[in-house]
Amino acid sequence: MSIKTDADAPGSEHALRDSGDRHRATPTGTGRTAAVEGVGKYVYCVIRTEQELSFGRMGIGSDPSHVHTVVHEDIAAVVSDTPIEVHEPTRTNVLSHERVNERVMEEHTVIPMSFGTVFKTREDIVELLRSAYSAFREVLDKMEGKVEYGIKVLWDPDTVIASLQQEDENLRLLREEISSEQGSTYFARIQYGRLVEQQLEERAESYGNDVFGALRDVAVASRTNKPIGDKMILNAAFLVERDQEDDFDTRVKAIAERYPELTFKYTGPWPPYNFVNIRLKLERAGESA
Repeated sequence: MSIKTDADAPGSEHALRDSGDRHRATPTGTGRTAAVEGVGKYVYCVIRTEQELSFGRMGIGSDPSHVHTVVHEDIAAVVSDTPIEVHEPTRTNVLSHERVNERVMEEHTVIPMSFGTVFKTREDIVELLRSAYSAFREVLDKMEGKVEYGIKVLWDPDTVIASLQQEDENLRLLREEISSEQGSTYFARIQYGRLVEQQLEERAESYGNDVFGALRDVAVASRTNKPIGDKMILNAAFLVERDQEDDFDTRVKAIAERYPELTFKYTGPWPPYNFVNIRLKLERAGESA
Protein backbone atom coordinates (compact mmCIF):
# COMPACT_ATOMS: atom_id res chain seq x y z
CA MET A 1 0.00 0.00 0.00
CA SER A 2 1.18 3.52 -0.76
CA ILE A 3 -0.08 6.81 0.63
CA LYS A 4 0.64 10.10 -1.06
CA THR A 5 -0.31 13.53 0.19
CA ASP A 6 -0.16 16.90 -1.55
CA ALA A 7 -0.50 18.82 1.70
CA ASP A 8 3.04 20.18 1.46
CA ALA A 9 2.66 21.32 -2.15
CA PRO A 10 2.74 25.05 -2.86
CA GLY A 11 -0.27 26.59 -2.96
CA SER A 12 -16.30 14.85 -8.74
CA GLU A 13 -19.22 17.54 -8.72
CA HIS A 14 -20.52 17.67 -5.21
CA ALA A 15 -23.62 19.52 -4.16
CA LEU A 16 -23.31 21.99 -1.31
CA ARG A 17 -25.51 20.79 1.48
CA ASP A 18 -25.87 20.61 5.25
CA SER A 19 -25.92 17.18 6.82
CA GLY A 20 -28.84 18.20 9.04
CA ASP A 21 -28.90 16.08 12.18
CA ARG A 22 -25.45 15.94 13.76
CA HIS A 23 -25.49 13.02 16.16
CA ARG A 24 -22.25 12.19 17.90
CA ALA A 25 -20.70 8.82 17.30
CA THR A 26 -21.23 6.42 20.20
CA PRO A 27 -18.82 3.79 21.53
CA THR A 28 -19.63 0.19 20.64
CA GLY A 29 -18.56 -3.06 22.19
CA THR A 30 -15.13 -4.40 21.27
CA GLY A 31 -14.21 -7.92 20.29
CA ARG A 32 -13.46 -9.97 17.19
CA THR A 33 -16.17 -10.79 14.71
CA ALA A 34 -16.48 -14.06 12.90
CA ALA A 35 -16.25 -13.96 9.10
CA VAL A 36 -19.59 -14.50 7.37
CA GLU A 37 -19.65 -16.30 4.03
CA GLY A 38 -19.66 -13.75 1.21
CA VAL A 39 -19.70 -10.73 3.56
CA GLY A 40 -16.72 -8.37 3.73
CA LYS A 41 -15.92 -4.91 5.04
CA TYR A 42 -16.31 -1.75 2.96
CA VAL A 43 -13.79 0.90 4.06
CA TYR A 44 -14.69 4.60 3.84
CA CYS A 45 -11.85 6.36 5.61
CA VAL A 46 -9.24 6.21 8.37
CA ILE A 47 -9.42 8.40 11.47
CA ARG A 48 -7.59 8.90 14.74
CA THR A 49 -9.39 7.26 17.67
CA GLU A 50 -8.79 4.61 20.31
CA GLN A 51 -12.50 3.82 20.69
CA GLU A 52 -14.81 1.53 18.80
CA LEU A 53 -17.42 3.97 17.46
CA SER A 54 -20.82 3.66 15.80
CA PHE A 55 -22.11 6.16 13.23
CA GLY A 56 -25.51 4.57 12.60
CA ARG A 57 -27.08 2.74 9.67
CA MET A 58 -25.96 4.74 6.64
CA GLY A 59 -23.54 2.42 4.86
CA ILE A 60 -23.40 1.71 1.14
CA GLY A 61 -26.09 -0.61 -0.26
CA SER A 62 -29.84 -0.63 -0.88
CA ASP A 63 -30.36 -1.58 2.78
CA PRO A 64 -28.03 0.85 4.63
CA SER A 65 -25.67 -1.09 6.88
CA HIS A 66 -24.23 -0.19 10.26
CA VAL A 67 -21.17 2.07 10.00
CA HIS A 68 -18.59 1.54 12.71
CA THR A 69 -14.85 1.52 13.38
CA VAL A 70 -12.16 -1.14 13.37
CA VAL A 71 -9.41 0.05 15.71
CA HIS A 72 -5.67 -0.54 15.84
CA GLU A 73 -3.88 1.33 18.63
CA ASP A 74 -4.97 4.97 18.16
CA ILE A 75 -6.18 4.86 14.55
CA ALA A 76 -9.24 3.23 13.05
CA ALA A 77 -10.89 2.39 9.75
CA VAL A 78 -14.53 3.43 9.34
CA VAL A 79 -16.33 0.48 7.76
CA SER A 80 -19.63 -1.27 7.14
CA ASP A 81 -20.53 -4.84 6.21
CA THR A 82 -20.96 -5.44 2.50
CA PRO A 83 -21.18 -8.32 0.04
CA ILE A 84 -17.77 -9.17 -1.40
CA GLU A 85 -18.37 -7.80 -4.88
CA VAL A 86 -17.44 -4.95 -7.17
CA HIS A 87 -19.44 -1.86 -6.26
CA GLU A 88 -20.45 0.05 -9.37
CA PRO A 89 -19.85 3.83 -9.09
CA THR A 90 -23.53 4.71 -9.52
CA ARG A 91 -24.78 8.05 -8.24
CA THR A 92 -26.49 6.33 -5.30
CA ASN A 93 -23.38 4.38 -4.31
CA VAL A 94 -21.01 7.32 -4.66
CA LEU A 95 -23.31 9.59 -2.64
CA SER A 96 -23.52 6.92 0.09
CA HIS A 97 -19.72 6.72 0.20
CA GLU A 98 -19.42 10.51 0.42
CA ARG A 99 -22.22 10.82 2.97
CA VAL A 100 -20.41 8.56 5.42
CA ASN A 101 -17.15 10.48 5.02
CA GLU A 102 -18.92 13.81 5.52
CA ARG A 103 -20.66 12.51 8.64
CA VAL A 104 -17.40 11.23 10.13
CA MET A 105 -15.65 14.49 9.21
CA GLU A 106 -17.99 16.40 11.53
CA GLU A 107 -15.99 15.09 14.49
CA HIS A 108 -12.74 13.71 13.07
CA THR A 109 -9.93 14.40 10.65
CA VAL A 110 -10.36 11.80 7.91
CA ILE A 111 -8.15 10.10 5.35
CA PRO A 112 -10.70 9.19 2.66
CA MET A 113 -10.29 5.83 0.96
CA SER A 114 -11.04 5.47 -2.73
CA PHE A 115 -14.54 4.35 -3.72
CA GLY A 116 -15.04 0.58 -3.76
CA THR A 117 -12.35 -0.44 -1.22
CA VAL A 118 -13.47 -3.80 0.20
CA PHE A 119 -11.63 -6.24 2.51
CA LYS A 120 -12.66 -9.79 3.29
CA THR A 121 -12.40 -9.69 7.09
CA ARG A 122 -11.95 -7.42 10.08
CA GLU A 123 -8.54 -9.01 10.62
CA ASP A 124 -7.46 -7.93 7.12
CA ILE A 125 -8.28 -4.33 8.01
CA VAL A 126 -6.38 -4.54 11.30
CA GLU A 127 -3.38 -5.83 9.34
CA LEU A 128 -3.69 -2.88 6.95
CA LEU A 129 -3.73 -0.43 9.85
CA ARG A 130 -0.80 -2.18 11.52
CA SER A 131 1.38 -2.40 8.43
CA ALA A 132 0.77 1.21 7.36
CA TYR A 133 0.46 2.68 10.84
CA SER A 134 3.29 5.21 10.50
CA ALA A 135 2.08 6.38 7.10
CA PHE A 136 -1.49 6.84 8.30
CA ARG A 137 -0.33 8.76 11.38
CA GLU A 138 1.84 11.03 9.26
CA VAL A 139 -1.01 11.87 6.87
CA LEU A 140 -3.46 12.38 9.74
CA ASP A 141 -1.00 14.84 11.28
CA LYS A 142 -0.74 16.73 7.98
CA MET A 143 -4.51 16.81 7.46
CA GLU A 144 -5.34 17.77 11.06
CA GLY A 145 -7.67 20.77 11.12
CA LYS A 146 -7.90 21.03 7.33
CA VAL A 147 -10.79 20.63 4.90
CA GLU A 148 -11.20 20.75 1.14
CA TYR A 149 -13.21 23.25 -0.88
CA GLY A 150 -13.99 23.00 -4.57
CA ILE A 151 -14.26 25.85 -7.06
CA LYS A 152 -15.61 25.42 -10.57
CA VAL A 153 -15.76 28.45 -12.86
CA LEU A 154 -18.00 28.45 -15.93
CA TRP A 155 -18.84 30.85 -18.73
CA ASP A 156 -21.14 31.10 -21.74
CA PRO A 157 -18.85 30.69 -24.81
CA ASP A 158 -21.33 32.44 -27.14
CA THR A 159 -21.46 35.51 -24.90
CA VAL A 160 -17.67 35.59 -24.67
CA ILE A 161 -17.34 35.28 -28.47
CA ALA A 162 -19.75 38.19 -28.95
CA SER A 163 -17.64 40.24 -26.55
CA LEU A 164 -14.43 39.29 -28.39
CA GLN A 165 -15.95 40.40 -31.69
CA GLN A 166 -16.67 43.82 -30.24
CA GLU A 167 -13.11 44.11 -28.95
CA ASP A 168 -11.21 42.72 -31.96
CA GLU A 169 -11.63 44.39 -35.37
CA ASN A 170 -10.22 41.40 -37.28
CA LEU A 171 -12.83 39.10 -35.78
CA ARG A 172 -15.60 41.57 -36.55
CA LEU A 173 -14.52 41.95 -40.18
CA LEU A 174 -14.24 38.22 -40.68
CA ARG A 175 -17.69 37.71 -39.15
CA GLU A 176 -19.14 40.33 -41.49
CA GLU A 177 -17.47 38.69 -44.51
CA ILE A 178 -18.92 35.31 -43.56
CA SER A 179 -22.38 36.78 -42.94
CA SER A 180 -22.43 38.58 -46.30
CA GLU A 181 -22.13 35.23 -48.15
CA GLN A 182 -20.62 37.04 -51.11
CA GLY A 183 -18.32 34.63 -52.92
CA SER A 184 -16.43 31.84 -51.18
CA THR A 185 -16.14 32.27 -47.42
CA TYR A 186 -14.22 29.03 -46.85
CA PHE A 187 -10.91 30.62 -45.87
CA ALA A 188 -12.63 33.34 -43.85
CA ARG A 189 -14.42 30.67 -41.83
CA ILE A 190 -11.16 28.81 -41.16
CA GLN A 191 -9.36 31.99 -40.16
CA TYR A 192 -12.27 33.10 -38.00
CA GLY A 193 -12.47 29.72 -36.24
CA ARG A 194 -8.77 29.65 -35.47
CA LEU A 195 -8.76 33.21 -34.18
CA VAL A 196 -11.80 32.60 -31.97
CA GLU A 197 -10.29 29.42 -30.55
CA GLN A 198 -7.01 31.16 -29.79
CA GLN A 199 -8.65 34.10 -28.08
CA LEU A 200 -11.01 31.88 -26.09
CA GLU A 201 -8.04 29.88 -24.79
CA GLU A 202 -6.18 33.04 -23.86
CA ARG A 203 -9.20 34.56 -22.11
CA ALA A 204 -9.94 31.31 -20.23
CA GLU A 205 -6.31 31.03 -19.12
CA SER A 206 -6.32 34.64 -17.93
CA TYR A 207 -9.51 34.14 -15.91
CA GLY A 208 -8.31 30.83 -14.49
CA ASN A 209 -4.92 32.17 -13.44
CA ASP A 210 -6.49 35.18 -11.75
CA VAL A 211 -9.07 33.15 -9.79
CA PHE A 212 -6.65 30.37 -8.85
CA GLY A 213 -3.93 32.81 -7.83
CA ALA A 214 -6.28 34.85 -5.64
CA LEU A 215 -7.54 31.77 -3.78
CA ARG A 216 -4.33 29.81 -3.33
CA ASP A 217 -3.01 32.60 -1.08
CA VAL A 218 -5.54 31.63 1.61
CA ALA A 219 -5.09 27.85 1.22
CA VAL A 220 -2.53 25.40 2.55
CA ALA A 221 -2.41 23.59 -0.79
CA SER A 222 -4.24 23.78 -4.09
CA ARG A 223 -4.55 21.89 -7.33
CA THR A 224 -6.35 22.06 -10.64
CA ASN A 225 -8.23 19.24 -12.33
CA LYS A 226 -9.30 18.94 -15.95
CA PRO A 227 -12.33 21.12 -16.74
CA ILE A 228 -15.50 19.24 -17.68
CA GLY A 229 -17.34 20.33 -20.82
CA ASP A 230 -17.08 23.44 -23.00
CA LYS A 231 -18.43 25.86 -20.42
CA MET A 232 -16.03 25.08 -17.55
CA ILE A 233 -12.78 27.04 -17.56
CA LEU A 234 -11.47 26.18 -14.08
CA ASN A 235 -11.87 23.08 -11.91
CA ALA A 236 -9.85 23.53 -8.74
CA ALA A 237 -9.57 22.18 -5.19
CA PHE A 238 -8.16 23.97 -2.17
CA LEU A 239 -7.01 22.59 1.17
CA VAL A 240 -7.97 25.12 3.84
CA GLU A 241 -7.26 25.40 7.56
CA ARG A 242 -10.52 25.31 9.50
CA ASP A 243 -9.65 28.59 11.21
CA GLN A 244 -9.16 30.16 7.75
CA GLU A 245 -12.52 29.10 6.30
CA ASP A 246 -14.07 32.56 6.77
CA ASP A 247 -11.10 34.21 5.02
CA PHE A 248 -11.36 31.75 2.14
CA ASP A 249 -15.11 32.33 1.88
CA THR A 250 -14.59 36.10 1.81
CA ARG A 251 -11.98 35.75 -0.94
CA VAL A 252 -14.29 33.58 -3.06
CA LYS A 253 -17.10 36.13 -2.80
CA ALA A 254 -14.75 38.98 -3.70
CA ILE A 255 -13.39 37.26 -6.81
CA ALA A 256 -16.93 36.29 -7.89
CA GLU A 257 -18.04 39.93 -7.60
CA ARG A 258 -15.04 40.97 -9.69
CA TYR A 259 -16.21 38.76 -12.56
CA PRO A 260 -20.02 38.91 -12.77
CA GLU A 261 -19.83 37.46 -16.30
CA LEU A 262 -18.60 34.15 -14.82
CA THR A 263 -20.53 31.51 -12.88
CA PHE A 264 -18.87 30.18 -9.72
CA LYS A 265 -19.79 26.80 -8.22
CA TYR A 266 -18.39 26.80 -4.70
CA THR A 267 -18.69 23.59 -2.66
CA GLY A 268 -17.44 22.23 0.64
CA PRO A 269 -16.19 21.58 3.18
CA TRP A 270 -15.21 18.06 2.10
CA PRO A 271 -12.69 15.49 3.21
CA PRO A 272 -9.34 16.02 1.41
CA TYR A 273 -10.21 13.85 -1.61
CA ASN A 274 -7.87 15.74 -3.91
CA PHE A 275 -4.95 15.89 -1.50
CA VAL A 276 -4.65 12.32 -0.21
CA ASN A 277 -4.05 9.49 -2.64
CA ILE A 278 -4.27 5.98 -1.19
CA ARG A 279 -3.52 2.99 -3.38
CA LEU A 280 -3.68 -0.56 -2.16
CA LYS A 281 -1.18 -2.90 -3.76
CA LEU A 282 -3.21 -5.86 -2.50
CA GLU A 283 -6.88 -6.18 -3.34
CA ARG A 284 -8.02 -8.12 -0.29
CA ALA A 285 -11.53 -8.78 -1.56
CA GLY A 286 -10.11 -10.26 -4.72
CA GLU A 287 -7.98 -12.90 -3.01
CA SER A 288 -9.09 -16.47 -3.21
CA ALA A 289 -10.33 -17.98 0.02
